[in-house]
Amino acid sequence: MSTAAQPSPTEPHVMTTYGRVPLAVSHGKGCRLFDVNGKRYLDALGGIAVNTLGHAHPEFVAALQDQVAKVIHTSNYYYVPNQEALAAELVSLSGLENVFFCSTGLEANEAAIKLARKFGHNKGITAPQIVVYEKAFHGRSIATLAATGNEKLKEGFGPMPEGFIRVPINNVDAIRQATEGNPNVVAVFFEAIQGEGGVHPMDDVYMQQVRALCDERDWLLMIDEVQCGIGRTGKWFAHQWAGIKPDVMPLAKGLGSGVPIGAVVAGPKAAHLFQPGNHGTTFGGNPLATRAGVETLRIMKEADLLNNAATVGAYLKSGLQDALRGVSGVQDIRGRGLMLGIELDRPCGALVGQAANAGLLISVTADKVIRMVPPLIITQAEAQEIIDILAPLVKAFLAESKG
Repeated sequence: MSTAAQPSPTEPHVMTTYGRVPLAVSHGKGCRLFDVNGKRYLDALGGIAVNTLGHAHPEFVAALQDQVAKVIHTSNYYYVPNQEALAAELVSLSGLENVFFCSTGLEANEAAIKLARKFGHNKGITAPQIVVYEKAFHGRSIATLAATGNEKLKEGFGPMPEGFIRVPINNVDAIRQATEGNPNVVAVFFEAIQGEGGVHPMDDVYMQQVRALCDERDWLLMIDEVQCGIGRTGKWFAHQWAGIKPDVMPLAKGLGSGVPIGAVVAGPKAAHLFQPGNHGTTFGGNPLATRAGVETLRIMKEADLLNNAATVGAYLKSGLQDALRGVSGVQDIRGRGLMLGIELDRPCGALVGQAANAGLLISVTADKVIRMVPPLIITQAEAQEIIDILAPLVKAFLAESKG
């Protein structure tokens, strides 16, 4: 039994940047987590779409132990064999050309913004502009915050960098109108499925239309796959459902199954924009992080986790739709594969704690959307358990609260 202390309700030595659920995790196994008191939870949050292989996957653990015993970090002054192996695999899976490694999704998106600006400057555009989206979330650095659509997150951090044109999702005419006669546009930047914004998928046809528009205008198509990529929807990358390729693709979260890693995968139009000195990172692409990426992708292939994400995700979505059909206050159940959201007609943050008390870990995003992004190893029986716990909680919450 772990001797870890009870979670402090105040945490006086930690900055108050998170609203914590009052539990402290001791260990995990598969899709289960255990707190320091021994209580068991079904993890439908997966570390916010991070724990691709669940917890304590035996092959993954052994690989990391092996790598830690060899070398954890050197620096990017030297070649890193694991880095080249992971880059080659990502290029193969995406059909793109090369990769820059970093440590987080924020860094990957920051690098994408820099690529777009470099692309513009190389064309003689001194004030490049990027089309971004309502409800988008790309990170909390100043530049990625400027690209993000949530105005509340920006309060107290202005002035924001310029160079972003905001449009609604799934409306190609809106892009045409917003950019009419503007010679400074260099890129369109969107999440294939908006995560923090409320689990809003981009339509497949819409993605095809934007790809065609970028080709027509000589813009970069940049698709943020930080949360929806790495097999979560049943394909390696969510945009692949539309049969297209981006020019720039940021990745992170699930790529390292819990070990921090980010990446930017680039196609021919963007692959050689960065030259030595244009961009860099201390920890990005280190031997441990890239070993985690290599092993994650290997295990995913061997266990056929893309198929599992598609089939179990469809089962979970259908089961939630059946269980909540006709319930007043449930507005939508949407998403793809194992990235699902239940939108209610009222703020429902209280459900996070209620679900945890019932042994289920979820999150609420965009105030009103219950988000589920469980490990890709989840079974149909575990998906049914999510339905059995969550549906009654939602019904009770809606019955007791005011819309």
